[in-house]
Amino acid sequence: MPAALEGTKLDRRWAPLREVRLHYVEAGEGPLVVLLHGFPEFWYCWRHQIPALVGAGFRVVAPDMRGYNLSDKPGAVRAYRTEALAADIDELIRHCGVESAAVVGHDWGAVVAWELAMRHPEVVERLTIFNGPHPRTFAHGLRRPSQVARLWYMGFFQVPLVAQAALRARHHAALRLALERDPVRPGAYTPEDLERYEEAWSQPGAIDGMLNYYRAAARRNPRSVLGGLRRIEVPVTVIWGERDTALEPTMAEPDRQLVPHARVERIPDASHWVLSDRPERATELLLGSLT
Repeated sequence: MPAALEGTKLDRRWAPLREVRLHYVEAGEGPLVVLLHGFPEFWYCWRHQIPALVGAGFRVVAPDMRGYNLSDKPGAVRAYRTEALAADIDELIRHCGVESAAVVGHDWGAVVAWELAMRHPEVVERLTIFNGPHPRTFAHGLRRPSQVARLWYMGFFQVPLVAQAALRARHHAALRLALERDPVRPGAYTPEDLERYEEAWSQPGAIDGMLNYYRAAARRNPRSVLGGLRRIEVPVTVIWGERDTALEPTMAEPDRQLVPHARVERIPDASHWVLSDRPERATELLLGSLT
């Protein structure tokens, strides 16, 4: 058990959904909070936040999303469409025996959280987003060459076989390097943390599943995506590490016509990996967004 989770009782569980079986960890009692990780992480990215949420009287569920770690990993790219990913979380919330929950997402988990709030608004009580732009904001950002240049890796991830080989090479050295060098705070990911990530990345089919998030997104028609956006009426808090190397600071602002009850909290000295880079401040803002 890592130091951040010492003293917190975690139960490992499985949710048999219609299309996949999701692995998740659960802790605490009280109102349900669902934590959705991003690329290339898994439930463990919330190690600093879970104890604080439990201590504040929440029941926490943190899944490995489909394609990651111990959850099922469908082979088809189309299985990773955002509507399918959002449907997983809709079902997961109901599997937990409640009708709705607070939903928190980082990176790709934020993409899924936005989609869930639009497609299944009845299950989302409030939304907290870490470094994941609203779909319309993201689309507008892609009009800027400076933002497109930051997302060069998304194009590389589309290359069959080559991208998989690059991410697997030398015991996932490229992924390790991203977590070792990109955060602002030295040691944001400890050697023990990286061992846990290595174990998750080494699961059969995991690298393919992780890349399929990007590949499925690239196959979507941008017009249909923007045409399908719906207004989100629940309270939304966007928490943004401003030293994100992939996303410009302007990407934090959601479209106010579509997200009328949003507020943005910025952490100037945090990177994209805000949950591990500035865990105390990220946790403080997260707790504030839930009350």
